[in-house]
Amino acid sequence: MKTLRIATRKSPLALWQSEHVAARLRAAHPGLTVELVPMSTRGDQVLDRSLAAIGGKGLFLKELEVAMQRGEADCAVHSLKDVPMELEPGFALPAVLERADPADAFVSPRFGTIDALPPGAVVGTSSLRRQAQLRALRPDLQLRDLRGNVNTRLAKLDAGEYDAIVLACAGLQRLGLDARIRARLLAPVWLPAPAQGAIAIECRNDDDAVQAACAALEHAPTRICVEAERAMNRALHGSCHVPVAALARLDGSDLALDGLVGDAGNGHAVRASAQTVVDGVDAARALGVQVAERLLAQGARALIDAHL
Repeated sequence: MKTLRIATRKSPLALWQSEHVAARLRAAHPGLTVELVPMSTRGDQVLDRSLAAIGGKGLFLKELEVAMQRGEADCAVHSLKDVPMELEPGFALPAVLERADPADAFVSPRFGTIDALPPGAVVGTSSLRRQAQLRALRPDLQLRDLRGNVNTRLAKLDAGEYDAIVLACAGLQRLGLDARIRARLLAPVWLPAPAQGAIAIECRNDDDAVQAACAALEHAPTRICVEAERAMNRALHGSCHVPVAALARLDGSDLALDGLVGDAGNGHAVRASAQTVVDGVDAARALGVQVAERLLAQGARALIDAHL
């Protein structure tokens, strides 16, 4: 294989992530030519409705997968938090790169923290997970939908449409916008989306050459953590329709997982955690299922069904 073509969305963050992967692949395989194939997805095109309303985060993947099926691209680069728990048949994730900061960021030109917002302040986010946690902390806030790429969201904030917005720290940092982060929203009080901060490479599962090339970028500790988080979400049948949050932390062979299922309408949430010693992804997935079962035992099913 002399050339590898990466299908990517056209947003600045998606292009940054794909360029990052391309550079890593060139370094791992001297002589390999890596090209980007920028594409527009339905998730990027429909911005007047929430992702949950138009079909979910999988809309960021479909066109890229079609390009791989047609032979127009060899692989695709995704934010792993946008990848559905179950891949479409015929696809695999040969590599998960080392995770960046998994936390959410509180962003505001005037206020330093969520607690500092005045009563009735307007906060922008279309994420049901973020809405549920905001309502739990500050039921007085006005939560309004916010879609678009990172720069579009920041422009709406700066134009005065919102008093604050919540974004992923990793996205801001990758775009050189660290200075916009007023506060990192940290566990255990605040939990991110499963696999937030991790970049994944997707390819056809019958393309052994591409899988082998991409596998050089695999970061095993990150894979362990995100497999636990995604297994929890999968066991809950979670999606962007449901406010589900999770964060796994690996210390040597000790893996701890915190999980949450919330209600975006009233902020009610159930939480659970567990830890285990892991020697591979199977143990990590088992931990995810264990935390999901503990959430369900506390009434998570009613919260999930209310959002479906």
